[in-house]
Formats: sequence, C-alpha cells, structure tokens
Amino acid sequence: MSAEFQVHIDFDGTISLQDTTDLLLERFAEPAWLDVEAEWLRGAIGSRECLRRQVELLRLTPEAMEGFIASLRIDPGVPDFVAFCRARGLPVTVLSDGLDHVVSGVLRRAGLGDLPVLANRLEQAGADRWVLRFPHARAECRAASGHCKCARFTAPAVRPGLLIGDGRSDFCAAGEAEFVFAKSRLIAHCEAEGIAHQPFRDFAELLPRFLAWLDGRSHRPHAPEQPQGWRERSLA
Repeated sequence: MSAEFQVHIDFDGTISLQDTTDLLLERFAEPAWLDVEAEWLRGAIGSRECLRRQVELLRLTPEAMEGFIASLRIDPGVPDFVAFCRARGLPVTVLSDGLDHVVSGVLRRAGLGDLPVLANRLEQAGADRWVLRFPHARAECRAASGHCKCARFTAPAVRPGLLIGDGRSDFCAAGEAEFVFAKSRLIAHCEAEGIAHQPFRDFAELLPRFLAWLDGRSHRPHAPEQPQGWRERSLA
C-alpha cells in the first residue's frame, strides 16, 4: 500500500460524538448566534461568514474553554482505527470546518495529539472574547466555507484520498475523493449525487468495512505511477 494514499477524517459528528461547535455556541454564545445560523440555513451567507460572526458572539474565558474541551468525547473506536492506518502506512489527517483549538484539545486528551489537524484558527481577543481566522479558505470555494476541504483532494500532485465524514462541510470534498465512508446527511448527499460510498454508524463498524475496501482496492489494476505534478498538467 502506497504511503502516499491519504485518509482524511472530518471531526464534528464523525470523530467527536457531537457537533462541538454547536455545543460551544449553545452554552456560551449570546442568543443572536441563532439568527446568524438562520441566515446560513436559508443560504443568505456562507459557512465562513456564519462561523466568523458566531464566534464573535462567544463569551467565555480560556479556563471555561478548557473545561468545555475536557467535557467532550470522541467515538471510542477512533484510536484503533488510527492505529490500524498507521500500521498499514496510511497517513491520516483531520479535516474540520470547526475550531482548531477545540479539535486539537479533544484529540490531545484522547491520546491522538500527534494527528495533523487542518481547521479554522481560533484566537483569543480579550478576557472572554474570541475571533476566528481562516487559513484554509479559498475565494473560489463554491460553499464559501471557512475550510475548503476540496483543496485537500484537488491540489496539484495530490495523490488519491479517502474521505470519512458526516455533513455539509464534506459534501463538495466527497465528489473529489476516491471513495467515501459516510454518516448522517453525507449518506443522502452521496446517494443523490451518485458518489461511491459506504455508510457506517461508528468506527467499530467502519474498521472491518475499511479493511475490506482496502483489500479490494489492492487487487484492482492501477495506472502506471505518474511523475510529480501529473494532476496539474492533466488539468491544464
């Protein structure tokens, strides 16, 4: 199995048992965050604008933030899944349109602090105020997302990638991935768009399905190895 084959995993609702951003807003944001959410749901704003405005409505100290992070739990099957990928030489990256401080804190407490995390950057802006930066946004992102996950699959010289996800932030990337393991709303999206996928409920169920998919993939004929930059030239 090529070490250049990538495994990309969403965080909120996929690795974590709940949407951690929604929980944070429910507990610590001023009520106007729901008005911003309504704008996003009816398509008036993109997710980047939605998250930026909602984070500005948070009111919690760094100590309260750390207490919140300590209360969060992940799917108990995730560590075994990550260990399996590493044993097979498969790089794993966490792709999130959530908050990097929360994602990294939860993973660290679960013993997975060395996993690469690509997410929106949360910064303290006062005693109990916060702002959000978007180092992984793209102006051309069709969903106006804070983190354009598609770029992880379509950048020049990128090798094939697998997506494991559950919701709207994964929709566009699902269409670019070699294969998708899907939960929740992502299942319906893949079915509607004819995207190759397999549903799963949790990582204990995912692991044997993933192994079967890997074995099937290894027995398929592969195109000859392409030189660096092949994707860029083929799309030119």
